[in-house]
Amino acid sequence: MLLRALDIFFSGLGMLVLSPLLVPIAILLRFTGEGEIFFSQTRVGKDGKMFDLLKFATMLKDSPNMGTGTVTIQGDPRILPMGHFLRKTKLNELPQLLNVFLGHMSVIGPRPQDRRCFDAFPANSQKEIVRVRPGLSGIGSIVFRDEENLMVGSSDPDDYYDNVIMPYKGFLEEWYVRNNGLFTYFLCIFITVWILFRPKSFLLWKVLKDLPRPPAQLSVKLGQ
Repeated sequence: MLLRALDIFFSGLGMLVLSPLLVPIAILLRFTGEGEIFFSQTRVGKDGKMFDLLKFATMLKDSPNMGTGTVTIQGDPRILPMGHFLRKTKLNELPQLLNVFLGHMSVIGPRPQDRRCFDAFPANSQKEIVRVRPGLSGIGSIVFRDEENLMVGSSDPDDYYDNVIMPYKGFLEEWYVRNNGLFTYFLCIFITVWILFRPKSFLLWKVLKDLPRPPAQLSVKLGQ
């Protein structure tokens, strides 16, 4: 109940404080690209219940049915004119403050996945992840903050995503579920803000030394 109260407080405060930023972004999106402001996609939530996740529109409306589907790669041609900036700064994620306020999500938790990506998690990871609300940020989001660039050089991005990235991301999310609490909640908030200003920082690894280590295919790319 305490974490839920914190979610309501932080998401409500965030929407209020950031409204001078959210409104101009909405106006710019309305008059660029395809004119869409928001992108809504069904994601897997707590207890396996589906919900509609909100983002600022950064890609073509029909992008899930084009190219690599729900997997986004570096230089993806489906990204809209403002999309690169919004995705790089993570500003596209801000509408999810409403998801948090309404109880679909938490400020911190496993990153919410669409059904196709959720099914790429190992079976045990799937079972553990749905025990908590998905998060606006979290362990998986911090470690894989540069996910699109991790697939650079892969001859088969879908295969690399399903068989290298998602299994390890699943282990990280399992770690979060086991260690869910006030310390992890506030630590992830702090590190999320920290890496906005120091994106190359490896502070998370220095503080949480018991995090699952990445496989060989990812260790160098993740700085481990």
